[in-house]
Amino acid sequence: MTVRTRFAPSPTGYLHVGNVRTALITYLFTKSQNGHFLLRIDDTDRERSKAEYETAIEDALVWMGIVWDEKARQCDRMKRYQEVIERLKAAGRLYPCYETPEELSLKRKTQLSRGLPPIYDRGALALSDEQRAAYETQGRTPHWRFKLIHEPIVWQDLVRGEVKFHGADLSDPVLIREDGSPLYHLCSVIDDMDYDITHIVRGEDHVSNTAAHIQMFEALGAPVPLFVHLPLLSDSEGGKLSKRMGSLSIHELRDHEGLEAMAIVDLMARLGTSDPIEPFTDTQPLIKDFAFSKFGRGAPKFDVEELMRLNAKILHATAFDDVAVRLARMGLPALDETFWNAVRPNLARLDDIKEWARVAHGPVSPVIEDPDFIAEARKHLPPAPWNENTWMDWANAVKNATGRKGKDLFMPLRQALTGMDHGPELAVLLPLIGPEETARRFNSAS
Repeated sequence: MTVRTRFAPSPTGYLHVGNVRTALITYLFTKSQNGHFLLRIDDTDRERSKAEYETAIEDALVWMGIVWDEKARQCDRMKRYQEVIERLKAAGRLYPCYETPEELSLKRKTQLSRGLPPIYDRGALALSDEQRAAYETQGRTPHWRFKLIHEPIVWQDLVRGEVKFHGADLSDPVLIREDGSPLYHLCSVIDDMDYDITHIVRGEDHVSNTAAHIQMFEALGAPVPLFVHLPLLSDSEGGKLSKRMGSLSIHELRDHEGLEAMAIVDLMARLGTSDPIEPFTDTQPLIKDFAFSKFGRGAPKFDVEELMRLNAKILHATAFDDVAVRLARMGLPALDETFWNAVRPNLARLDDIKEWARVAHGPVSPVIEDPDFIAEARKHLPPAPWNENTWMDWANAVKNATGRKGKDLFMPLRQALTGMDHGPELAVLLPLIGPEETARRFNSAS
């Protein structure tokens, strides 16, 4: 059997961390099995679906190295959905319902007040032809529900193990709106059937939907895929993700936070598994070691700070050739391999290199509070060439000449060199500035 999977985002916004985790895990599994990965754009909500969001979704996936083998849009398949709808109506599995939202709400409240589960009571099935005609004369148009068979629904989930429901404990799901447009549940099942999807990966909040979907596959005479329901992410304290954290989008993490794609990939691939989270710079180890058996049932903790730490580790392990093009786009001077190797252990984000370049190459306005001390320090500048030992050699010489030590020694030198009282380590920075530029700054200060 060829493994065939799909990732099915709705283009109603940017991909958030929950979407990304589902997409990535689906992709890694598919590639570990040499399978076929479908990107399906679920755009049946024509009012909220936007072309710019579809483009942003594709850009985000490509940025993370998730490349699909095939793409489909639900908006192109309306004729096919209508064909299947007519089949289900003819088979008696879709039936019209005329209750208004207010009437349904009242029914639910009544059931809850009596200690009953708020399950649809199938009142529409008891309507006579005359009653249905009367409703339509009043201007009511029906929504259509799928008639579940009241029997056990059991499947072997690849993360949750055996899952059991009973049809009698579920509401018949609404599959068609009053305006005749099909809802997610039906379109998704038809697509999964037509594209021969073998495995469906999604969040555990869809477990009860899956029970209904299984009966839809069976009603259509289609093979039932295997299901994987992943635990939802929690915050760093183990609670429900806040709206702000839960809605963190790739757009925000990439364009505003400046994170590396592999930081997100590495974290999301291993979060909630028995494998350690490691700073890989390539997806191949993640694909090679992938297995659903490694995923636990507990809600994994999503910690933004952990993501930031991982980002720094990835930059520290990144070779110059892998960032050369991106550095060139920054338009900064002398960002060569020597510069990169010197500063990368100190980067948290790639954009941090701009500050290193500014301090190393200027413009810098030296801060001088004690001109005599700076003049004395200039006399003891070591001869070229400079290396990683130059800073301590120079600082020790100035210390011996002036008697200064600690902050009283280091801070005036930093301020004269960089114009700041904080910043990159001077042991790394000084060779990048070089003897000529250092002397120029000290002369300018004088």
